[in-house]
Amino acid sequence: MTETVALKKTALHALHLALGARMVPFAGYDMPVQYPAGVLKEHLQTRSAAGLFDVSHMGQIIIRARSGTYEDAALALETLVPVDILGLKQGRQRYGFFTDDNGGILDDLMIANRGDHLFVIVNAGCKDADLAHLQKHIGDRCEITMLDRALVALQGPRAEAALSELWPGLAQMKFMDVRDVSLHDVACLVSRSGYSGEDGYEISIPADKAETVVKWLLDHPDVQPIGLGARDSLRLEAGLCLYGNDIDTTTSPVEAGLEWAIQKVRRNGGARAGGFPGAARILAELDHGAPRRRVGLKPEGKAPVRGHAKLYADAEGKTEIGEVTSGGFGPSADGPVAMGYVPSTSATPGTQIFAEVRGKFLPLNVTALPFVTPTYKR
Repeated sequence: MTETVALKKTALHALHLALGARMVPFAGYDMPVQYPAGVLKEHLQTRSAAGLFDVSHMGQIIIRARSGTYEDAALALETLVPVDILGLKQGRQRYGFFTDDNGGILDDLMIANRGDHLFVIVNAGCKDADLAHLQKHIGDRCEITMLDRALVALQGPRAEAALSELWPGLAQMKFMDVRDVSLHDVACLVSRSGYSGEDGYEISIPADKAETVVKWLLDHPDVQPIGLGARDSLRLEAGLCLYGNDIDTTTSPVEAGLEWAIQKVRRNGGARAGGFPGAARILAELDHGAPRRRVGLKPEGKAPVRGHAKLYADAEGKTEIGEVTSGGFGPSADGPVAMGYVPSTSATPGTQIFAEVRGKFLPLNVTALPFVTPTYKR
């Protein structure tokens, strides 16, 4: 008899139920996939006004050098990521990823300079492995602590106005700024970032105050709760990777089109080039290109093409060239959208390829990402 593993609950679980959410298992948690409005309306709500997402299942980790200096913490983390952490200014964050010895991606993450320590947000499904990875490789130099806090994302063109009613100073924050904020005397950590392609914020909240803060936000007429269903369609339109779908240990950062996140100082010729797992492969691909690339895919018809659909060079399905990693209907793109990997020779926008869907080979065109223009406040 198979033993059933109990799903974990976020600090907002009771509120999700009270709001009528349909709950599903996700990364070991019982999470809201949608609310009564439904995925389509929740997606459009986020694009037109503001949507509130519970992302408390993600891991929030503090990295503090035993020496007490930011520089030592940054240099320690740089041995695990191909990202410039030492040059990250206080009060700023940037995107990065853990790589393995083969140049594959173990997880993608957000890294913030908090003055005397680093604050890192990792994916829910990887957070225990990430914690062990950090402790194994830099635990002798740094104290690694997983926080027990809630995390919510407020996303959309009305996010600034809604959050500014709780704390007016937030309007001055730029994209990727991070700061301590007191929201009606609740000590929060706020970053101007998110996963929807819209302007917005991520707010780390003490777990026992999470429901209180979220209710304040939901009291605003422009804010509605949004589930995982719309979160997926929003990030797909924005061309953002989902770990386990679009990136994993079989994909390198260059194949995934994420070389923009590898700063010059960590590349060949840079002051701190290499020194991270898989550096030989990743640096070579940065210099000479990767054999395949993640691309946007736009089906020519109305039928969506889902993840794991095989991609072919020809309409007869004789030459398989890749696979769709994420796909579905894009409400703001007004049609089906997808992402996947193809040989670099087929990655030029405008190239026609074919996806196998229920025995038929449907035409689609390689396209540049993202499918919608981001509205980040820079």
